[in-house]
Amino acid sequence: MADKKNTLLLISIIIVLFSAVAFTYFYLNAKIRNAIRQQPIIITENERRIYSPPIPDSLFFCGEKVPLEDFDVRERIEREFLVNTYWHSATLLYLKRANRWFPLIEKILDEYNIHDDFKYLAVAESGLINVVSPAGATGFWQLMESTAKKYGLEINNEIDERYDVEKSTIAACKYLLEAKSKLGNWTLAGASYNFGISGIENQIQSQQTKNYYNLYLNEETYRFIARIIALKEIFKNPKNYGFYVTDDELYPQLEFSEVKVDYSIKDLVSFAKSNGINYKLLKIFNPWLRNSSLINKNKKTYILKIAKGNSALVNEE
Repeated sequence: MADKKNTLLLISIIIVLFSAVAFTYFYLNAKIRNAIRQQPIIITENERRIYSPPIPDSLFFCGEKVPLEDFDVRERIEREFLVNTYWHSATLLYLKRANRWFPLIEKILDEYNIHDDFKYLAVAESGLINVVSPAGATGFWQLMESTAKKYGLEINNEIDERYDVEKSTIAACKYLLEAKSKLGNWTLAGASYNFGISGIENQIQSQQTKNYYNLYLNEETYRFIARIIALKEIFKNPKNYGFYVTDDELYPQLEFSEVKVDYSIKDLVSFAKSNGINYKLLKIFNPWLRNSSLINKNKKTYILKIAKGNSALVNEE
């Protein structure tokens, strides 16, 4: 009987102590929270200011001088500096992705004698991801199906090479070479990427000027070259525009090996597993594969990228 009383007494003491501790904890936290709420949030004058981003005294696109003395041109350029400086999430992602994709794009531009500034066209078009526009333009370079086929890309129910960064970059280079040959300079060639070669030719003829900056064009084409110029400057000097990205925060280049395939693959899931990766990695590295099979009736040779190293870490648990 005595043991039972002692046990009940011990339980009562524990309950009282727990209640006291709980009360003290919640009371003090409530006091602290109230104290914090009552503290004014002080924002310094410098923190309150929103600055207009700096625009260099001179800007160039593909070695061609931008006439900033023209108020219309300057204001168009400034708009794109403002948008891309203060749309922080998008521009940060562009900077991170560029570390992965620019080396490949730069190499191909150089091979085709295309000015290096056109790598920023891919940023302006797609943000360096495989996107599809409402009009059906697809991939890093936003190629329409007819344009892509004209410059050698394969598009069918199983394959869409607009999603292949390397092949679509080559197609874009072929387009730009043709545009420059017909229009005379890189700025007009760049504008035609948005407006079409014949569209620019028609405007040159009707407005009687071959100077892009003197042409009266639609809003989208006006913004296109200006955005590329602004992105180029921000990429060159990110800290001037408030972007501090360390090397370890940049997206690394992907590691892969290559497998030649000149036969049909009925099940890409099984194919992936037989090569030591999963289906997700196979599709990420080969986004041009648009189905779960590759019925290669013509026995054409395709190169499939197989993730390896840190890019191929697979945990099936």
